Amino acid sequence: MRNVYPVIFTPLHDEKDTVLVEVPDMEIITEGYGMVDAVYMARDAIGLKGISYEDEGREIPAASELSTVDVSKGTFAESGTGSVSLVDIDFTEYRRKVDNRTVRRNVTLPSWLNQEAEKAHINVSRVLQEALMAKLNVSR
Repeated sequence: MRNVYPVIFTPLHDEKDTVLVEVPDMEIITEGYGMVDAVYMARDAIGLKGISYEDEGREIPAASELSTVDVSKGTFAESGTGSVSLVDIDFTEYRRKVDNRTVRRNVTLPSWLNQEAEKAHINVSRVLQEALMAKLNVSR
């Protein structure tokens, strides 16, 4: 699932080039050092919160229209002059990138096939992963 969220960026113009970041739709506050890092941090925080919502069975919040975000009402309005920009996220791609937990599954094989795989030193888990990715037409 792909989406684009309005994000408020407020540069502090300090020695670290700190940029305060707020994603109102997701109730996210973070920061970056320089605008490139701030956009990266926004995307990462949106992705993390989105897949956390999915894992909890909650609906991911819809994105507001860019024109409805009022910078003057942002959390960091008194810290500097903020601007609003859009940050895109592909939640499916983000999950593939960061959710590399392994899950134990029982697989039933005929004994003879298991013996042949062991003789050939074939990693059955790897073969199953590759077959599932091919069948689902997905990649890492």
